[in-house]
Amino acid sequence: MPFIPHTPTDVSEMLSVIGAESIDELFDEIPEALKAAALEGVPTGRSEMEVARLLTERAAADGRLLNFIGAGAYEHHIPAPVWAIATRGEFYSAYTPYQAEASQGTLQLIYEYQSMVCALTGMEAANASLYDGASALAEACLMAIRANRGSESRRILMPRTVNPTYAKVAQTIARHQGVEFEAPAFDRRTGRLSIDALKGSMAGGGYAALVIQQPNFFGNLEEIDALTDWAHANRMLVIAVVNPVSLALLRPPGEWGSEAGGSGADIVCGEGQPLGVPLACGGPYFGFMATRLSHVRQMPGRVVGRTVDTQGRPGFTLTLQAREQHIRRSKATSNICTNQGLLVTAATIYLSLLGPEGLERVAASCAERTERLVQALTRIPGVAAAFDTPRFHEAVLILDRPVSPVLAALAERGIAGGLDLGASHPELGHAMLVCATETKLDRDIEAYANALRDAIESPRAARGAA
Repeated sequence: MPFIPHTPTDVSEMLSVIGAESIDELFDEIPEALKAAALEGVPTGRSEMEVARLLTERAAADGRLLNFIGAGAYEHHIPAPVWAIATRGEFYSAYTPYQAEASQGTLQLIYEYQSMVCALTGMEAANASLYDGASALAEACLMAIRANRGSESRRILMPRTVNPTYAKVAQTIARHQGVEFEAPAFDRRTGRLSIDALKGSMAGGGYAALVIQQPNFFGNLEEIDALTDWAHANRMLVIAVVNPVSLALLRPPGEWGSEAGGSGADIVCGEGQPLGVPLACGGPYFGFMATRLSHVRQMPGRVVGRTVDTQGRPGFTLTLQAREQHIRRSKATSNICTNQGLLVTAATIYLSLLGPEGLERVAASCAERTERLVQALTRIPGVAAAFDTPRFHEAVLILDRPVSPVLAALAERGIAGGLDLGASHPELGHAMLVCATETKLDRDIEAYANALRDAIESPRAARGAA
C-alpha cells in the first residue's frame, strides 16, 4: 500500500495553525529522563531497491522445497487478482465496522462472505470469522455446551481422528472453564471413527457434543450419517470440522444424517486458509464458523446482517449481538472480539473468482493428485498405504523404518516429504502424512517418488531402520 508522508511545508503549516514552534514542543510534558536516546547498532538506512534485493537474497538462501505436507495448511494456487484487490487501501486498512454509516463496503463484503460460508456448509448463519481453525473449534466446543439445552454435561467427545493441534488448542482454551475432553479411539483398519468405539459408557447423554472432522486428520472420509444420527440419539450436538475446499465435492454438514431425516450438524467450523491465503510461516489464517438459526445467539464473534434504511435502500450492519460481545469480556459469550478481516476479504474474492464450478475443479484435482501420489509412492519397496478407505487431499503411508531420517534425506533433495506421525499417533508405527493439491504436477510427483526411493536406499536411512 503506498504511503505519502507530509512534506516539510505541510508540517510547518499545521504547526502554525495550532501555535507550536516544532513537533518536539508537542511532547514537552514528557520528562527528558524518560525520552529514549539514539538507538545504537542500527545500520544506515537503505533504499527501497537495496532492501528489496536483500530480502530476495535472504529468501533465496532459505530455498523453496517441493511441498507435500498438508495437515491443516495447504498450498493452493491463488489467482493474481485475489491479493491485488485485497491489498487495495480500502480493504487493507479498513477499521472495525462498528459505525455502519462509514463502513458499508466492509460490511457488505463480510455479509457476502457469510453467505458463501452458509452455501458451502449448508447452514443458516455464519459469523465474520475467527482467529484460525483451531481456536474456532475451541469456541465451537464452548458454544455447544451453552447451546445444548438437553444436556448439563460439560464433556466433549474429541476423537483421535481430529487434527491433534486443533485438539490441543481446544483443551488449552476450554479446560480452564471446566470443560473435559475424551478421545475415542479410531479403527486401525479404516483409520476412522466407528460407532463401536462410541458405545457403552459414551452413550446415554453424558456428553454435550461429538466432534466429527470430515475429511479427518488422516484424510479419510468418516461415516458421517451414522455418527450424526448416533450423536443426536444420545442428546449430543454435532460439531463438524471441515475443509472448505472439500465441500465442493462432499455433502455439506447441514445435510449430514440418515436419509430419512438428514438432521445435519449443529455447528460447523474449520480453517479458511485454503481459500486464497498463502502459506506464510504459520499464519495468519482465519477460522470460519456457521450454525443453525436456533443457536445463532450463542455464536461468538461478529455477525453482519442486511437491512433497509428509512428510505427503503439496502444497507448492512452488525446485528444480533450487543456491543458488550466485543468490548466487555465479563458480559460476552466469548472473548473473541475481532475477525480476520483482510484474510476474509481474500477468501471472498477467491470464491467469487472461482465460483462453484471452479472450486469443484480444484477439489477434484486435489483428490486426483493425492491418489496419483499414493500410487507412485506405494510402488516403492518398504512403503505402503496405512488405510484402504475413501479419502480426500491426503493420506497416511507406513514405512519399514523410522520416518524422521527419511524426511531429513528428502529435505536435502529439495522435497518437504510429509509429516511424521510418530509424536501424535505412535500406535500407527512408522507413519507419515502426505498431501497433494492441484499445484502438484505429474513431474512433481515423479520427482518425489524418485527422491523417496533414493532416500530409503541411502546408507543413512538404512541405519535409521536398524
